[in-house]
Amino acid sequence: MKSPRILHTLAPGAPFPPVSQALDEPNGLLAVGGDLSPQRLLEAYRRGIFPWYSEGQPILWWSPDPRLVLFPSELRISRSLRKVINKGMFRITVDQAFPEVISACAGPREGEPGTWITSPMREAYLQLHRLGWARSVEAWHEGRLVGGLYGVAIGQVFFGESMFYRMANASKVAFVTFVEQLREGGCALIDCQVTTPHLLSLGAREISRTEFVENLGRWCR
Repeated sequence: MKSPRILHTLAPGAPFPPVSQALDEPNGLLAVGGDLSPQRLLEAYRRGIFPWYSEGQPILWWSPDPRLVLFPSELRISRSLRKVINKGMFRITVDQAFPEVISACAGPREGEPGTWITSPMREAYLQLHRLGWARSVEAWHEGRLVGGLYGVAIGQVFFGESMFYRMANASKVAFVTFVEQLREGGCALIDCQVTTPHLLSLGAREISRTEFVENLGRWCR
């Protein structure tokens, strides 16, 4: 019989518990508390952990099992999406509008009452961007920002955080363009965190948390 798992509370400066101690329900909830300092966030990503919580909640740290990832060599682009890319209707840039991208990702979405990108989260990732760890990808149409995504890059791993679109296919084109750039630059793994049909259609697949953490030990340096 398994011993019951407990939710760890992070004291100031305390390390994260092993991800194997994350709860089964809700899947991957590992710890509560701590802070969003660059040091804490980078430690979290290197261990396969990410923050995710709503306004009014304490900071919650997660490491779900399984984990959705995309190996850049397995990127799958549908014929219809390839046609959109070939039309050249979007101009894709990198790290040109990080504050605008994260603000757009934090905006209200249809069917969702709030956002997990709280003001403290936004400020924390802006600081990571200023330090060179957080990156953004932008899709432009006629000079207007119409889609994009942001995440954290450590070693040969990119940890995707969120994306948005204001025009059909904008975020998809931004994503696949960036994945192709990452592949050319030697990126070995893209963390997609949680499973969605959209990401599965692009070639992402689930792997066990154990395999994910092992890959981080190899590529996230």
